[in-house]
Amino acid sequence: MSQQPVLDHIAIYVTDLKKSSAFYRDVLGLDSLPEPFHDGKHAWFAIGPGKQLHIIEGATSRADQPKRNHTCFRIASLQEFIIRLTKAGIAYEDLQGTPGAIKLRPDGIQQIYFRDPDGYWIEMNDAGKQ
Repeated sequence: MSQQPVLDHIAIYVTDLKKSSAFYRDVLGLDSLPEPFHDGKHAWFAIGPGKQLHIIEGATSRADQPKRNHTCFRIASLQEFIIRLTKAGIAYEDLQGTPGAIKLRPDGIQQIYFRDPDGYWIEMNDAGKQ
């Protein structure tokens, strides 16, 4: 019987490592991790037990992805997170694209969508409140 794969990390290719690192550290609140390359082109962040986000500089243009291609994080208080987004000047919307809207899913979980500095879509939801 074969083993089931387990997520190890997610890597994104960005145009400006400093700007993206500041976004994921200061806006999302992710903790930085030591990265082994020490070349000024990588930043690593913890995204859960044993899981990492690798940010790699070198992209020549921003991502133009459909919203359904996104990374999702959960947080205990979506309202507190929205305050953080607002202070950072970052717009959010629901899946349909209504600015400032919060979607209430049938399972009672609230969610919003926004973009990182390179245009990658992020969903934030309050599934962590339970």
